[in-house]
Formats: sequence, C-alpha cells, structure tokens
Amino acid sequence: MDANASDRSLGELLSEMTSGFSTLVRKEIDLARVEIKDEVRQAGKAGGMLGAAAFMAHLGALVLALALGLALADALDLEAWLGLFIMAVIVLGVAAVLGTQGRNKLQQINAVPQQTVQTLKEDVQWVKQQTS
Repeated sequence: MDANASDRSLGELLSEMTSGFSTLVRKEIDLARVEIKDEVRQAGKAGGMLGAAAFMAHLGALVLALALGLALADALDLEAWLGLFIMAVIVLGVAAVLGTQGRNKLQQINAVPQQTVQTLKEDVQWVKQQTS
C-alpha cells in the first residue's frame, strides 16, 4: 500500500482489495485454461497415434487373412504365402509400436493443472498473511 493508505476509507480499501482479488481470479482462470489446452493437445496427439495403430492393425489383419487364404488356395506355392505372411507380421509390428507409443503418451497426460494449483496455494497463503 502507498503512504496515503491510512487516509483512505475502509470502503476504498475493500474496493481495492476486491478489485485486486477479481484480477487475481481472472489470471488464475487464464492460467488454468492455458494448462488444460496443452493437456488436451497432448491427448489429441496420443489419440491420433492410437487411431493409426488401430488402422495398421486392421490392415495387418486383412493382409494376414489374405495370406491364409492364399495358403489354403495354393498350398504348393509357398513363396507367395510366405511373402504375404512376412508383410502381415511387419504391419502388425508397426501397429504394436504405434499402439505402445500412443499408450505411453496417454499415461504422461496429467489432467490437473499443476501450475494453477500451486499458484492458488500461494494466493491462499498471501491472503492469510494480508488478513492476519
């Protein structure tokens, strides 16, 4: 407070405190909004990876089914069957890697805006000090 704080009325001081508190609350809400936006962006990326993993697994299943179909239809031509089987294993391997990465990204997401929680704790301490 400034040197003339003792000359101001209680109403003026309360008005100033209320105004400051309103500004503080708005800033905290803005901070929470930024933190949550970042977490949602990360969740979107992880969801994209999981979607890609599902797509690749679907392709792998189709190729595997084709390989088994060729194996049954043409049991003597092992080269075509073996080629398709190897391709199915590769596609499913890619799906496994993408799925693992997507799952790991999802596990890293923290839905609690930690910085906002910390600054709110600091604000509560500051208010306690101001009212003591």
